[in-house]
Amino acid sequence: MNRSMTRKNSAIMLVALLCTALFVTACAGDPNRKTKIGAGVGAVLGGIAGSQLGDKSGTNAAIGAAVGALAGGATGRYMDNQKKELDQKLSAEQARDMLDVTRLDGDALKIGVASDASFAVDSSTLSGNAQTTFNKIAETLKDYDKTAIHVVGHTDSTGSEQYNMKLSQQRAQAVAQFLTGRGVDSQRVLTWGRGESQPIATNDTEAGRAENRRVDVVIKPIVEGQESQAFSEPPYLGS
Repeated sequence: MNRSMTRKNSAIMLVALLCTALFVTACAGDPNRKTKIGAGVGAVLGGIAGSQLGDKSGTNAAIGAAVGALAGGATGRYMDNQKKELDQKLSAEQARDMLDVTRLDGDALKIGVASDASFAVDSSTLSGNAQTTFNKIAETLKDYDKTAIHVVGHTDSTGSEQYNMKLSQQRAQAVAQFLTGRGVDSQRVLTWGRGESQPIATNDTEAGRAENRRVDVVIKPIVEGQESQAFSEPPYLGS
């Protein structure tokens, strides 16, 4: 039996034990028994979901439910308001072409941040200016907490594919750690390394390579009944 299956079986057993205990309590005549049972099971599922985030499996639906979900009809307005706040807070960075905020399919948002504005060459340590920028992003992500956040690292084609993949993963992890360190719920955050595989410009020029060195933050709404979709892998982000 693999480790993931063991965790899932343990989770099921824990929920079963909790439900049994709460049922016994409910039978004692507590007028609020249904509310307490629901809250208790939800709390346990939330804790289990947090430990399962790394496997990117069907348990992400439980994570979405634990974090909180939007009613389908409210999604568009929620994401519109979030983009408006991001545009306001990041107006200076957008004016300097450090980043852009765009819409993707499915009401998702993408913040594309130039790596040159965030990291030194061959480094995964965020610069001081980048920390200021990502702090603004973290503030908005905390305000709009019914979303899954995918941090996706990219590189240009200089160097080996293996090296570029590792560097893109390290940079994505650095951004994710910064965001969670500023109070963004870690259950909402996933990281992805795409290496040199998804360029948005030619790698034949220095200007093009600079565009390809970037970190994308993809923000996907968690919609009630469709929670797992929010945690599924982001789409192709090249041009």
